[in-house]
Amino acid sequence: MILGVIQGRMSSSRLPGKVLADVAGRPMIGRQIERLQRSQRLAELVLATSTDSSDDPLADYCAGLGLTVVRGPLADVLGRFAMALDAFPEATTLVRLTADCPLTDWRVLDAMLDAHLLGGFDYTNLTHPKRTFPHGLDVEAAQTAAFRVAVAEATSSYDREHVTPFLYGHPERFRLGTFSREPSLAHLRWTVDYPDDLEFVRHVYAELLGSKPDFAMDDIVALARNSARPPPA
Repeated sequence: MILGVIQGRMSSSRLPGKVLADVAGRPMIGRQIERLQRSQRLAELVLATSTDSSDDPLADYCAGLGLTVVRGPLADVLGRFAMALDAFPEATTLVRLTADCPLTDWRVLDAMLDAHLLGGFDYTNLTHPKRTFPHGLDVEAAQTAAFRVAVAEATSSYDREHVTPFLYGHPERFRLGTFSREPSLAHLRWTVDYPDDLEFVRHVYAELLGSKPDFAMDDIVALARNSARPPPA
């Protein structure tokens, strides 16, 4: 059973409230959830947010979409993921997702999960040792047994906040995999951290959603290549 966990909060220091910002008539995280629900590999999606009152609207929105919502300490994101696992003890694989990636491509996600499982890895991602996918398509997968080791043993605030460094920081203990593509698209930035990023995402949805609701990574690349509006660098 593969469990997808979206970490999200309203208190982004660079663009507060971005996860509920409007994108083509819906909150940004709602657009991301739409795309993730097309996955053929994810059995469940969970929102892992904080108990801070600022995250009440986010939690309420995702619960209204039918997602399971877990809430824990703002800084201990790893602890929130552990709560998600506790809610789904049958999960054998956990996928880490972040709520500022509304252009996530479930095709890439599913292909990475296939490679992760076929390779028998404890942990797989798209960025180590070398990124070849756009920023904003980042996904990570870990076997729950390995993930629970991280939950139990990771003590630094950095490891607890960033969730997975304990895993890829111990190659002697865990079997690590990477998923890559050629040619590299690592120069493209599709994550939402700044107002310009959000405007680019809105542009993509305005151009592609009506004609191709299930638009893919290659469609975004082609749009950026042919559009007068350049992609964020």
